[in-house]
Amino acid sequence: MKWLEIQVTTSQEAEEAVTGILYDLGAGGVVIKNPNDVKELAQTSEWDYFDPSLLEEGEEVKISAYFPITADITDKVTFLKERILELKSFGINVGNVKVEVSEVDEEDWADSWKQYYKPLKVGKRIVIRPLWEEYSPKEGEIVIDLDPGMAFGTGTHETTKMCLEFLEDIIKSGAVVFDVGCGSGILSIAASKLGASRVYGADVDEMAVKIARENVKLNGLENVEIFQSDLLKNFRGKADVIVANIIADAIIRLIPDVLPHLKEEGLFLASGIIKDRFEEVKERAEEFFEIIDMKEEKEWLSILMKEKG
Repeated sequence: MKWLEIQVTTSQEAEEAVTGILYDLGAGGVVIKNPNDVKELAQTSEWDYFDPSLLEEGEEVKISAYFPITADITDKVTFLKERILELKSFGINVGNVKVEVSEVDEEDWADSWKQYYKPLKVGKRIVIRPLWEEYSPKEGEIVIDLDPGMAFGTGTHETTKMCLEFLEDIIKSGAVVFDVGCGSGILSIAASKLGASRVYGADVDEMAVKIARENVKLNGLENVEIFQSDLLKNFRGKADVIVANIIADAIIRLIPDVLPHLKEEGLFLASGIIKDRFEEVKERAEEFFEIIDMKEEKEWLSILMKEKG
């Protein structure tokens, strides 16, 4: 089967936003080649088997997305370019954007992205192990087996790392957790392995739901339920922790709906916030919540909140 490969060269700051646009357009797979991710991995002594040939210089990110060739594919390419340029109006530096298009065979890309993901330790004890890699856990480590496939969430992005670090500190034994915009399911799986009794994860994208369910099964978890939902629309009941690792616009839209789904003394963790949008998110959040902690890495912020007292 022939697929159209659209490769976008952009800034690291725009990586998540561009990836989201590609998924919105119906990408059947996305490969992200971020030079800083592999540099950090190479400099971590625990991963002494890292292949240095993966290193590249520069600050650009190459994002390759794969689409079935249909009658409207030309319109999708045009729309993609317009959406990327619109990111500037949100204060996102997209860099020297380049969009390249080519035809590829399915077998040529299906496994190509796997070479960029190696076992990665996040926080104090979480290790993310790609399905195709060997890893012997050390005492006390929590290993998440992951096949990210076509969904966002490998653990290498700053927003995911910060969420995992927060979850290590805030998940209590027996907690109920809602994961809004679950992507690959990595945060839902982490919450379960950190002691949550029930975890509900949802994504608006059907492919993400499919992949998250497969990853939950891969980790042998029976207390995690994955389903399709636009933000909190299809969630029922209340949670001790609600986590949303999405983008600023979606967080702003989500905020008013969080409290009815949050237990007393519950916590709301919002991530995926580019620095330039922080004040906008903060202003909306403080109508309902008190910000009790924050993490910042590169151009990204994660915010931990509780209901105003």
